[in-house]
Amino acid sequence: MFNMSHHHIGRLVALFVMTFSGSLSAQDDFERPPIEYSTSQPDNCVSRLQERLDNGEISLTHDGTHGYLKAALEALGVPIESQVLVFSKTSLQTRYISPRTPRAIYFNDEVYVGFCQSGDVMEVSAVDPQLGTVYYTLNQKDPDSPPRFERRGDTCLVCHASSRTEGIPGHLVRSLAVDESGYPLLSMGSRTVDHTTPFDQRWGGWYVTGQHGSQTHLGNRISREGESSQPVADPDAQNITSLADRFNVDRYLSPHSDIVALMVLEHQVLVHNRITNANFTTRQALAYNQMMIEALEYSPETRLDSTTRRIQGAGDELVDALLLVGEAPLTAAVQGTSGYTEQFAKTGPRDSQGRSLRELDLQRRLLRYPCSYLIYSDAFAALPQEMRDYVWQRMGEILSGDDASPKYAHLTSEDREAIIEILRETMPGLPEHWGGKQAISLSQ
Repeated sequence: MFNMSHHHIGRLVALFVMTFSGSLSAQDDFERPPIEYSTSQPDNCVSRLQERLDNGEISLTHDGTHGYLKAALEALGVPIESQVLVFSKTSLQTRYISPRTPRAIYFNDEVYVGFCQSGDVMEVSAVDPQLGTVYYTLNQKDPDSPPRFERRGDTCLVCHASSRTEGIPGHLVRSLAVDESGYPLLSMGSRTVDHTTPFDQRWGGWYVTGQHGSQTHLGNRISREGESSQPVADPDAQNITSLADRFNVDRYLSPHSDIVALMVLEHQVLVHNRITNANFTTRQALAYNQMMIEALEYSPETRLDSTTRRIQGAGDELVDALLLVGEAPLTAAVQGTSGYTEQFAKTGPRDSQGRSLRELDLQRRLLRYPCSYLIYSDAFAALPQEMRDYVWQRMGEILSGDDASPKYAHLTSEDREAIIEILRETMPGLPEHWGGKQAISLSQ
């Protein structure tokens, strides 16, 4: 145990009061230094697009049906094939959303765009390497004024910075029962969805187009209060390839709500949130470590055990998400309808054998090589060095077979070898000799 003087104890008490006075909510955590979420300047694909608009380098065309949607998707590099449709009233513009007028969501690796028919604004959430998710709206009703992505705060954070997003400004996908007007029937339960969610519990309140064999899901279904304590799959809502009999699909950029796009969306939402949590946790832990060693007059190199544990805990959760630990297995092949599968797979780096982490499996699982393509993202690259070192250490231990824990049993020897080989050729800044049987200790 530490042998603390009265002087040290007094400084600790003062530090405790300074650090923990007031509310201890997760939001207060990231609003204080070192994160300072609301007062920090964003730097992401949307903020950079706004700079180009302000400088006159680019313009966005407005049309009477979709407003700025087409132009914004093109400027942000978001494919129309990624369109998925949600008809639950669970977003900012609830009055425009119903089973007859679902909200469309489009996405790529960096940004999510929400569009409502006749909506006042377009809703955008960008992945910011330092701030997690940053939320914006773009006015759809004023084409005479220059388009401006306005940053949003508390209105979005009420839902998007809660236990459902692991306490950080994040993204959120839910499955719940929805009535004929689009209102959630919360008495029938609600589930946050990611790649670990069983297939038969996904997509309540969403439209789903695609083939999935004998597997069932909760999509394409209108529920009624009191019919069941839990939502159940509708046999007539499975393996649907057209939504034309449910609403006017001509009012959307695509007639699809692609099942493969939905699966990719759910995976990357989890990974984006885990990357943000790893970033915030490391920065907060190191800042607290600095305050403590200054208060106790320890040497500047001192690393408290609690600091190491916090970094490792968030790092372990990120590694599990990157390696798709706990992924719900597919029991039949899945096939989309919009062309998203082909569009998704054609981007991203490939190794000398032509292999890519963006190759989809869709027979047994989501990815052919179970390691997330978001490992190439700017958000991952922006993780503090201490976190990246730990993540690479753990991934090296797992993929080399040095860590043969049962939780990683889904990774066959062929999977592990392929992932190591792909990353060695395609991942900039990978530690030398990474992935060998002799694990390199990268922790500080």
